[in-house]
Amino acid sequence: MEKTLNITKALADGNRLRVIMALTDYGELCVCQLTEMLGHATATVSRHMSVLQNAGLVKSRKEGRWVYYRLSEAFPRRLLQWLKDAAGNADEIVRDKEKIRTIVSKGLDALCKTQRTRRQCQTALINRGQK
Repeated sequence: MEKTLNITKALADGNRLRVIMALTDYGELCVCQLTEMLGHATATVSRHMSVLQNAGLVKSRKEGRWVYYRLSEAFPRRLLQWLKDAAGNADEIVRDKEKIRTIVSKGLDALCKTQRTRRQCQTALINRGQK
């Protein structure tokens, strides 16, 4: 019963469901790609990924400075199929598919450079009291 509760709690968040749907299409994505898709801070995305990982729905691997996530082999296949059928054509998921296609085409180095520059600009605005 505990495992079922952990899975349903993990999937009860729209951002985590969006991640699951993106991983069904791409197999494996870097946390920086997921961060860009969701439009949240890296720490927030990492927390979401931790919840999914603790529920046994995703696995991670580290390669250099990047952390990649993929669906776990233990992800219940019938549940995954139901999620695809139920949410696969939702407007937000369709927009995510278009967005992640662009994100993946950029390459990780270019994406990380863009994110780093964006964070520096936000920090500068905050320090000037403009945000």
